[in-house]
Amino acid sequence: MPEITAVRGFKDILPDQIPLWRLVEDKARDLARRFGYLELRAPVLERTELFARGIGETTDIVEKEMYTMEDRSGDKITLRPEATAGLVRAVLEHSLATSGRPTRLFCLGPMFRYERPQKGRQRQFHQLDVEVFGDPGPHIDAEVISLLCAFLTELGLTDVSIQLNSLGCPKCRPIFREKLTSFLKAHEPNLCPDCQKRLIRNPLRVLDCKVEACQAIAANGPDMSECLCPECQDHLAVVTDSLGSVGLRYVLNNRLVRGLDYYARTTFEVHSGYLGAQSAVAGGGRYDGLCRQLGGPDLPGVGFAVGLERLIMILAQTQKLESLGPDYYLAALAPETLGPAFKLAHQLRLRGLSVEADWEPGSLKSRLKRADRLGALKVIMLGPDELANNQVTVRNLVTKEQTILPLTEINLF
Repeated sequence: MPEITAVRGFKDILPDQIPLWRLVEDKARDLARRFGYLELRAPVLERTELFARGIGETTDIVEKEMYTMEDRSGDKITLRPEATAGLVRAVLEHSLATSGRPTRLFCLGPMFRYERPQKGRQRQFHQLDVEVFGDPGPHIDAEVISLLCAFLTELGLTDVSIQLNSLGCPKCRPIFREKLTSFLKAHEPNLCPDCQKRLIRNPLRVLDCKVEACQAIAANGPDMSECLCPECQDHLAVVTDSLGSVGLRYVLNNRLVRGLDYYARTTFEVHSGYLGAQSAVAGGGRYDGLCRQLGGPDLPGVGFAVGLERLIMILAQTQKLESLGPDYYLAALAPETLGPAFKLAHQLRLRGLSVEADWEPGSLKSRLKRADRLGALKVIMLGPDELANNQVTVRNLVTKEQTILPLTEINLF
């Protein structure tokens, strides 16, 4: 074990794991293109007030989990714990949603939260984040959910389920909040210390608590669906009808609030049975007031985030990707062949071929073993005899056929 190891909760992504990461990232970009979403790359450092105002000062993320520091000028900055607030900031700062049409964006990248590392959840983790700005209607909610489901389905996931809820709007949400607060006060002594604080500052957070005693209490509380105004009921009905029209199955979960303050109306999660108790692999919802809350216009928004570590953990159980070896392994078999071999490898690589080589001479037997371990398709052998005749020997490791070719005819490879 080396003296210095990775920080707890920060993991290396090793070369043998990269094919699954590339598969997921390539599929995300492909689906985004087909659905008309453009990529935006936001910085990982933002001003701390962005998250305090955007996510909510009473959330666990802001209170307990953010990596916050002061830079040399005294400004408080934070490693982003989620992507939505940063994307909203970018949209407002660069006037990306002023055309009158919906602005569809996505980003891929790392997020940071100080929490207990666990299965599929690290302190540095990666997300696919998809957001739409400027469309208040229910069909766009259904669109982002359908994009999410297409993404997971095309990656081969079958054991997934959609949980859906409506958190209401400023018109009807206070009614539910009042009923919930009254109910929880009667059970306050049995709530965990965190929920006793939430009861005063933000009672809806109690519904998101992971403590079993609090979950049992909340399960018997008032139902948000009974408090929805007609407009919110209609909005939810169109979302569910739209999902049903394309064959997507869902379950209404009236206790689903997610962990962020900015959600309103539609909120959703996708769960996978492969992950056991901590089964959420993706989630999101509508946040019509967030842009205004961050100093911008009253711009509606909706989106979701997928945790890539948890998704890749599932894919590692369900998919076997072949490790692609190089097109060629170039075996220089004598010191005097190293120079010509180096030149030949460079020329082949510039022609778009992948070439592995070791720049120390070795025996033919050791080089063939090395090529086999790498999974190379062919071996180019350049020894003293080949060099004297200005030739190379090419062996196909699949068919075992062997061919002698002029050294200059690299186009024949």
